[in-house]
Amino acid sequence: MVVGAPPISLPLRMPAILMFALALLFLLPVGNQEIIAEELHLLGGVVREDDSRNRSTSWAIQYLHDLDEHWAVSFSWLNEGHFEDHHRDGHTIQLWARTKPLGKRVVLAAGIGPYQYYDTKLAREGNSYVDSHGWGAIAGLSATWRLDNRWLFSVQSNFIETARSIDTFSVLAGIGYQLEAPRSPDQPPPSTFNVADAPPNEITFFGGQTIVNSRDSENATSWMLEYRRSLGRYVAWTTGWLNEGNPDPINRNGLITQLWLVRSFFGARLNLGVGAGPYVAIDRRRPDNDELSIAGFTTLSAGYRFLPQWITRISWHRTMTDYNRDTDVLLAGLGYCF
Repeated sequence: MVVGAPPISLPLRMPAILMFALALLFLLPVGNQEIIAEELHLLGGVVREDDSRNRSTSWAIQYLHDLDEHWAVSFSWLNEGHFEDHHRDGHTIQLWARTKPLGKRVVLAAGIGPYQYYDTKLAREGNSYVDSHGWGAIAGLSATWRLDNRWLFSVQSNFIETARSIDTFSVLAGIGYQLEAPRSPDQPPPSTFNVADAPPNEITFFGGQTIVNSRDSENATSWMLEYRRSLGRYVAWTTGWLNEGNPDPINRNGLITQLWLVRSFFGARLNLGVGAGPYVAIDRRRPDNDELSIAGFTTLSAGYRFLPQWITRISWHRTMTDYNRDTDVLLAGLGYCF
């Protein structure tokens, strides 16, 4: 009898699926690459849970990537606030169909895509909770006003449906910025990023805070040492050691390795990226007395190179476990490039 490999756990499958979808959407050449624009939006507003009609605050960070004049894709982190029994947030990837009925200043769009959520479900009595992970569908409508100085103002509505969590409707508004302004095909392209112009290696030391996704959101000081290697124009790899500190439900540290999709702007001084990979950790407070765990790990990161060999970086990590000990790890650091 041939014994197959053990199945990949849900905390590892979900980041892998997310990165595969992002690679297909952002890296495949689509349309006229000379007119592509990149936008970054910060949105805030109100979300309503369909069944109970309860309301909470909501916010989102959205990166939008043009495919051509009428199509775009976006990657977002959406936080749906705190309802009585649910604290939910997650990643979304949407394909947008767009039109400009009033010229180039106003853009109307409709989008749809998957929603990978993290839902801290709270018990109605007692202190128990469950970190639930899953997939849903998101559909949205948006209107964006473009100003002459590359700043944007947008209004967006989101409809979310899931099989094992709550369904919601939200309305958000906020500001954005065109990281790369759109150009007509006859305009000369700006100076492009050349991997050879920047050191391929980076070592960064981070400090910050760990927040447990639990009823009480316990927190502690955390730190991380990370090595980053550029593998090409849009791809990087990192490995590092993370110490999440000692908040009450966990006492965890371990090794992380991630693959990254990255984009560079402003002459490669600013780089934005999303990474995913496994986190092999030792948790001395794991409830089942098995200290070793393998968790999924996803990250949003932004780095700014203020000198040729020095970079500042902020990273927002999400740890996805199979024993109800998910965390957010918010870190800021200083790195050396070589």
